[in-house]
Amino acid sequence: MAEATTTPNVLWICTDQQRYDTIGALGYKQVSTPNIDSLVAAGTTFTHAYCQSPICTPSRASFLTGMYASAVHVNGNGLEYFPDRPKLVTSTFADAGYDCGLIGKLHLASASQGIEPRADDGYRYWEYSHAPRDDWPVGHGYADWVRAKGKILADLVPDPEGVPTEYHQTTWCADKTIEFMAQPRDTPWLASVNIYDPHPPFNAPREYRDLFDPKNMAGPLFRESDLAEQERLSFADFQSKGRPPEELTWKNQYYSEEKDGPWGPSDARLLKSVYYAMIKLVDDQLGRILQALDDSGQRDNTIVIFTSDHGETLGDHGLVQKGCRFYEGLVRVPLIFSWPGHIEAGQRSDALVELSDKAPTLLELCGQDIPENMTGKSLAPILTGKVAPDHHRDFVRCEYYDALQAPDGTLATMYRDLRHKLVVYHGRDYGELYDLQQDPDEFDNQWENPAFANIRADLMKCSFDASILAMDRGPRRIGGI
Repeated sequence: MAEATTTPNVLWICTDQQRYDTIGALGYKQVSTPNIDSLVAAGTTFTHAYCQSPICTPSRASFLTGMYASAVHVNGNGLEYFPDRPKLVTSTFADAGYDCGLIGKLHLASASQGIEPRADDGYRYWEYSHAPRDDWPVGHGYADWVRAKGKILADLVPDPEGVPTEYHQTTWCADKTIEFMAQPRDTPWLASVNIYDPHPPFNAPREYRDLFDPKNMAGPLFRESDLAEQERLSFADFQSKGRPPEELTWKNQYYSEEKDGPWGPSDARLLKSVYYAMIKLVDDQLGRILQALDDSGQRDNTIVIFTSDHGETLGDHGLVQKGCRFYEGLVRVPLIFSWPGHIEAGQRSDALVELSDKAPTLLELCGQDIPENMTGKSLAPILTGKVAPDHHRDFVRCEYYDALQAPDGTLATMYRDLRHKLVVYHGRDYGELYDLQQDPDEFDNQWENPAFANIRADLMKCSFDASILAMDRGPRRIGGI
């Protein structure tokens, strides 16, 4: 691949709660995603990318620092503030002369009192929207944008027809990203674009919902035995309880019996249809952003990343939304890098990778030093064709340390190697163990199977070692005493 002649821009697009199995070009045909597909064709796609937490704030803290959330001391949503160390990678880019912009969600601390307290994030351009709501007094750029268009977001959100496309948060993100990319400057830029979709409340515009018929949706991964398993796991924090797919409950104020029947608002197939409708909207707005990048003549010198912070259970195993579980649909997400002439085009890697790998990858691609405290491992050698794409890590980890405001305060870790996935619920005499080669859909928990006793013991040792090696070692040592 060619060497960079100028310092590249960075367009970093992160959706919220998007599963890995939502991209047409990767074989998932329930939704058409031509613009995401174009990135797959133009760049390198990692098919086994894992978040380091299934919850927003710790996941974002991890991929913005290149460290595990526990090492950053950011383990859950709703935190008072983001610690003053370690440094966010966006701040590092700002120090290196990049003009950095935030569009959409940040979610490194609580926004319950209004705008979340900002860390040393490096953003000069600031268009903030924690969520598509209008219940904060000031400072939410999306609500202000809707107001400038003559509408009130609080009036649009409850409409059963969904927020119209022209007033949708995803559309606003695209508008503001295009605005930022077009600003005159003599420096490279980094745009951090954080789209709220396909996160609940699943209020896709009617015109997009009408593209997806629930009866054409494949059912979730579910067996009757899932109900007993979720009952055994009921001690672990989660945003829903185990239910049969036809009885799942979720926020349903946007659906009417008249227009959405006979698919009731508790049916997993309706949920899937609306989820894909949101992804279709994301894809269309991504197309606008990429077209603007092309039209500006900046595409060839811009690294484009498409990813998400975590997934969504979407009815799998009788669950919706997120919490303390580690099923593939929740912890495995899209990850695509594109940079014409520099990143291998059309390359697909099945190697195990972590979202913590993104920060050191960007630093290396842009010619910057990788800090010693980053435990993420740069993907640049794979992206640039210097090494084969078939292996990156021997294992990936995911953590849940009391991440939601729930009474149980669950502590759990996931360790996944090429064949097995181990989940340990710490302080509990129970866990999960799956042979992903024989059981890729994670139906058969082998935790208590005597035939897996030695495998379980070996994996627990490996998981413990990995946890210790990932810890924050504190300040740099400068002397012997």
